[in-house]
Amino acid sequence: MVNNSSDGLMRLRAGLDCGGLWELDFSLRHGDGAMADHGEPIESRAKFRAMTEGTAADWMTIAAHFGPFAMQGGKRVIEHLKLLDGDYGGFPVDRLTHCLQTATRAYKDGREEEYVVCALLHDIGDTLGAFNHPDIAAAILKPFVLEENHWMVEKHGIFQGYYFFHYLGQDRDMRDQFRGHAHFERTAEFCEKYDQAAFDPNYESMPLSAFEPMVMKLFSAPRNSMYAGALTEE
Repeated sequence: MVNNSSDGLMRLRAGLDCGGLWELDFSLRHGDGAMADHGEPIESRAKFRAMTEGTAADWMTIAAHFGPFAMQGGKRVIEHLKLLDGDYGGFPVDRLTHCLQTATRAYKDGREEEYVVCALLHDIGDTLGAFNHPDIAAAILKPFVLEENHWMVEKHGIFQGYYFFHYLGQDRDMRDQFRGHAHFERTAEFCEKYDQAAFDPNYESMPLSAFEPMVMKLFSAPRNSMYAGALTEE
């Protein structure tokens, strides 16, 4: 448990200000007490049984853990993306290859890094959301990307349907409900140039390792989060 919550908060915020690296003192994050499960000191855990019992010290303990954990979000996203490897679902290439190919095409076309990461992760929700995979990708990316890129990822499933919905008895022009929207053309272009074109077994995609620094950079600096105010100076 952190003994001085005010001092701990100052040190937490200092860590945030140093390039956003969340580099906190080991003593702030872990304390000096006995070790508990998985090598984690008991003192580094909050003491409440219900949030109504929580104290400022409890929440400083939790906040001190949150920073380092949040900064590893990019790594966890990359590990989840790897679950798509070898999963074809009947497509000409597996889902990871499709994501890599989409991102490579966007990268070679000169798109900015944020856009390229969106291209890489646009189908990351396939394993968890068979019926709404774009929503999952969009939710993961939302705190970190511009609104136009978030909208593009969120709606890409409907726009991609232009290329195949009619074969399944659906309306290929379902995307027309959004015609006139500020990001309609951006999303249509993403699907046409990068997404629908990324099923070529002979295309030479960049390896996932080439995109990892971009992912880590993007996920280290949230643009929008309801927790951001608690981690900045008042």
